[in-house]
Amino acid sequence: MMKKIALLVFICFLAFISNAQDDYKIKSNQDLKVYNGGKSLPVKHYTESTKNKMPKNIILMIGDGMGVTQVFSGIVANGGDLFLKNFTNIGFSETQSASDFVTDSGAGGTALSTGQRTYNGAIGVDTDSVAIQNIREKAELKGFATGVISTSAITHATPASFVAHEPNRDWYEEIASDFLKTNIDVFIGGGLKNFNARKDGVDLTLQLKKKGFQVVVGIDSISKIKSGKLAGFTSEGHNKSMVEGRGNVLPTATKTAINILSNDPDGFFLMVEGSQIDWGGHQNNTSYIATEMLDFDQAIGEALEFASKNKETLIIVTADHETGGFAIENGNFKNGNIKGNFTIDDHTGTLVPIFAFGPGAEYFRGFHKNTDIPALICKLAGF
Repeated sequence: MMKKIALLVFICFLAFISNAQDDYKIKSNQDLKVYNGGKSLPVKHYTESTKNKMPKNIILMIGDGMGVTQVFSGIVANGGDLFLKNFTNIGFSETQSASDFVTDSGAGGTALSTGQRTYNGAIGVDTDSVAIQNIREKAELKGFATGVISTSAITHATPASFVAHEPNRDWYEEIASDFLKTNIDVFIGGGLKNFNARKDGVDLTLQLKKKGFQVVVGIDSISKIKSGKLAGFTSEGHNKSMVEGRGNVLPTATKTAINILSNDPDGFFLMVEGSQIDWGGHQNNTSYIATEMLDFDQAIGEALEFASKNKETLIIVTADHETGGFAIENGNFKNGNIKGNFTIDDHTGTLVPIFAFGPGAEYFRGFHKNTDIPALICKLAGF
């Protein structure tokens, strides 16, 4: 009897550890539907080059939980302008998974990374839990430098879908181990504890160093790296939100990764995730959504700054799904105030936007399935 009780307690403990990474879904008892504005962020506008028909570099940027209303909240909050307004090639994506009309981020990320739909909760595997090659791996095999960035733990669903192959998105330590099975050049995000404070006692950061990675902690130190392989950790678990004072982590990480990866003469593939737009939707928090949207847009600005000069870089901005059934009931462009409302505290099955800039951007116009996006990337980049 005591053994059964001990086993039950252990199982409950494991469930607690797993669910701790989902704390961002917990709603506050406060009414957080109003954003009272803030300081507008600088935005630049660029001329899109049409000289090159095929891209050398690919930057895929995923606003987790970012529907059209989330985008517009950023526009209102920033006085009517975003870097996203540089994008004139615009389409829509259907986000359904193989198992559900409403996808989760595991299946949504896997669809965007592999071109195949799978069951909710899967990471880089098909409906039979068999590994599917993703576009980052295809780019790697073609000799491209590759990278993944996230404002969540780097082992969380969306970034994991571009690296790992696991049947369960909650297997964070197994996902961390999968990073050692790749030749990825750069990854930046939270989740250090999944690498160096593991149940098996193995310190994966030591193995990363043996593979030639510079293992760096903190965005200030990360930003100083200019070349070589980089494992950059920005927090032990998930990063803080912008409301909590995360700061310029995502734009800085994006700029750093581009600087490193662009050293490769063969080209590069980079995935950048603005993770916490989704978390604001789960919490029905308008301020959380607006500030994360502004931060993601500043990262988009870093990508545009490079692409406008390079002229061989295709940027695609999209989402894995919408979160919150978010609506704007009122707003003010002058002071950035927004009054939002929500139909749900979870994901929805609605269409999400696709924005594209650079060589091949016109292929992303119109209506697509989420699986079309990686297929088009592979076709254009020759993966």
